[in-house]
Amino acid sequence: MPKLIRITTVPISLKLLLAGQMKYMTDQGWEVIMVSAGGREVAKIEKEEGCRHVEIPFTRKITPLQDLKCIWMLMELFKAERPDIVHTHTPKAGLLGMIAAKWVGIKVRIHTLAGIPYMAAEGNKKSLLQKAEKWTYSAATHVWPNSHGLKDFVLENQLCPEEKLEIIAKGSSNGVDLSLFNRAVLKENHLVAATMRILPGENDFILLAVGRLVRDKGVEELIQAFLDSKIVNRSKLVLLGSFEQDLDPISPEILQQIKDHPRIVQIDWTDHVAHYMALADVLVHPSHREGFPNVLLEAGAMQLPIICSDIVGNRDLITQQKTGLLFPIKSVEVMKEAMEFAFVKREVMAGFADNLYAKIIKDYDRRKIHQAILEAYQKHL
Repeated sequence: MPKLIRITTVPISLKLLLAGQMKYMTDQGWEVIMVSAGGREVAKIEKEEGCRHVEIPFTRKITPLQDLKCIWMLMELFKAERPDIVHTHTPKAGLLGMIAAKWVGIKVRIHTLAGIPYMAAEGNKKSLLQKAEKWTYSAATHVWPNSHGLKDFVLENQLCPEEKLEIIAKGSSNGVDLSLFNRAVLKENHLVAATMRILPGENDFILLAVGRLVRDKGVEELIQAFLDSKIVNRSKLVLLGSFEQDLDPISPEILQQIKDHPRIVQIDWTDHVAHYMALADVLVHPSHREGFPNVLLEAGAMQLPIICSDIVGNRDLITQQKTGLLFPIKSVEVMKEAMEFAFVKREVMAGFADNLYAKIIKDYDRRKIHQAILEAYQKHL
């Protein structure tokens, strides 16, 4: 029985970004061990994925002494378990996991690249994060960018030799679960609960943003564009995600506007994202950096029209005025115009959503992605 160790920095990534992947491999006869920092999600993940979890106290910040401790703990785990494959995801887990696996001598070391933090960083931090990416790829035997845009970026910036790079299927780390993001299976009680939290007026146009409420997700520009728009008094902006003021804070002024404005609704994370998408008229995704964003796949599966920033990852899925609307990164004015266009041209936006839905059904069904990952594992063993 081949053994696989799958590592992310925090358990929420196992739950949201890799859902079902570990169970699929277990069902195919693999022994799978999940590794991440501790958290309240661990017990539920172990139950849903059907495999055990080992806690390593990763941090998401730059913490050299703690990071060295985590490398040592990973090396001890690898020596005890002797996995056939170590597969990492997320920047910190990738860096520490690949270094530890190389030092112990694990032959197949895979890192999935789903976003590059230094894309949105500045100054000395940008240089340090770039070095960290190079160290990760150097220690890995295989690097899997989850989009063609990311692969091109890695090659253009000479971060990794091309022979290590491989895109699984058509891209995406995990595809989309079409049995969950499906209008036909939504539960009435969850739709009612979501409606009660939004409290839309009879004719309100609902703009939805899904993700962490941090600066590099474009939250500040989104709030400015919404408040400056001609549709602000006939719309509601729903922010589905939590603040992370300790890691990538938004400004106090924007934070106060989110809390105080009657047309902005902020909701901490929920497992019922599909129900909010069903109630929305358009998804707005203004992120500054992405790999291949799951939220766009999920919105596409829900036939929800999309407005998003023109960046690597987003434009791997969204084609301008064919499957959605793109605006230049950080452009408040163009984002505002796109919102106003979506409000007026609803039939046009619905046509874009239909085109994207067909593309997702064809290429991004989660079951196809899981099968492609299994085949890649078998090839590299």
